[in-house]
Amino acid sequence: MADLVYPPVIAFAKTMFRALNMKITIEGEEHVPASGGAVIACNHISYLDFIFCGLGARRSKRLVRFMAKEEIFRHSIGGPLMRGMHHIPVDRDAGMGSYKAALTALKAGEVVGVFPEATISPSFMIKDMKSGAARLAASTGTPLVPMVLWGTQRFWTKGRPRDLTKRGVAVTIAMGEPLHPQRRDPQDAVMAELRSRMTVLLDRVQRSYPQQPAGPDDAWWLPAHLGGTAPEPAVLEAEAQ
Repeated sequence: MADLVYPPVIAFAKTMFRALNMKITIEGEEHVPASGGAVIACNHISYLDFIFCGLGARRSKRLVRFMAKEEIFRHSIGGPLMRGMHHIPVDRDAGMGSYKAALTALKAGEVVGVFPEATISPSFMIKDMKSGAARLAASTGTPLVPMVLWGTQRFWTKGRPRDLTKRGVAVTIAMGEPLHPQRRDPQDAVMAELRSRMTVLLDRVQRSYPQQPAGPDDAWWLPAHLGGTAPEPAVLEAEAQ
């Protein structure tokens, strides 16, 4: 398919990264295949995650087609861009159409990006995940690549004012060894393994992250178990019940 919109968007994003003096570290780029279909399963901590998730596939020269909420496609500015980059709208009331579109993209050799948690994790830890990523990979015989992001929440996340001009922020993008689920594999087992791998990856990048909160008022973006003030997963689960 023709990609007239995606390359200029990438070029603009890279220009902004340089202007903001971002300290971007990318690990495990070799795990994204240089050709053929693949599913990238990424954690979700920021409204900007799709930008950085896509950046993780650039060494392999792949353009990631993200499954994203249909509302974004109805936005006057975001909509044309999302359609121009051939992303996949997800209608939560009629999800089969988006699932079939993702299958078609994978069978055509595209890389499809999925956020299995579906919504941003306020604890900044890996939360329960939906099984769509495993089903897509198993149905098409494509690798399932775990990816985690860290630092993106400092720009714009749920429940916090956005700050898109913050300079010098470190962002880590890390990918792990792909899973290769088969049609007969139990989806729960595949997703448990995926979540385990993503949790290990995230813990590693969190602990090796080169920056710390500037003070108590800035500790909101760090998980509680690492000394921050982000709400603990157990507290969030209790509040949701």
